[in-house]
Amino acid sequence: MRSDAPAAPFDLAAFRPAAFIFDLDGTVVDNMALHAEAFAIFAERHGLPPLTPADRVKLDGRRNSEIFPILFARELAREEWQAYEEEKEALYREISRGRLTPVAGVTSVLARATAHAVPVTLATSAPRPNVEHTLAEIGFTRAFACIVRGDEVGRGKPAPDVFLAVAARLGLAPSACLVFEDAPMGIAAAHAAGMPSVALTTSFSPDALAALDTPPDAAFATFDDFLAGGGRWLLGDPAG
Repeated sequence: MRSDAPAAPFDLAAFRPAAFIFDLDGTVVDNMALHAEAFAIFAERHGLPPLTPADRVKLDGRRNSEIFPILFARELAREEWQAYEEEKEALYREISRGRLTPVAGVTSVLARATAHAVPVTLATSAPRPNVEHTLAEIGFTRAFACIVRGDEVGRGKPAPDVFLAVAARLGLAPSACLVFEDAPMGIAAAHAAGMPSVALTTSFSPDALAALDTPPDAAFATFDDFLAGGGRWLLGDPAG
């Protein structure tokens, strides 16, 4: 017999994930303002208009192979978008050197997850040079048990491929994983993967995230807030 009753709301405090999957930019590291700074220089060089908040909703979290054709409003050959990618991302790496910091509390979440034997992984649309640079700058080079980039899967966010690839590598059901994201495209990708998601409000306001077609299951300003709320169980004794 079919039931039309609404699904029960997701209970973050009761959920015990088998793995944590983190986005990188804007989630692990508070760097979206630096990306915006790099893009402003790139846009001026190429006569592009400044990004609007509506643009960021559509673009943040996507792969560069999809972002640059949207920005230039035309199809781009692989060699062309790769050249634009290298130009813009080289600007980001130069601008961000010595200026990157982890989002508050993420170091504690990583440590507590490890204590509870919960694997911490990374699923990002950032290209490899950026991933290596950003993790090295914040001292997280060895922090993640598994890293999957958007350019290693068939489709980028908002498709679920990058998150599903992490679950497959770990041999876990997607529904057993908890995603941390900051961007609407990433939250949509987690939903499409069948994974619950926690949003960090580093890039978009709580109201903007709540208004999404597929909103996150919870939202926090920092990981310290997550540990004080739905992630409080991480602070307990792993043997308890």
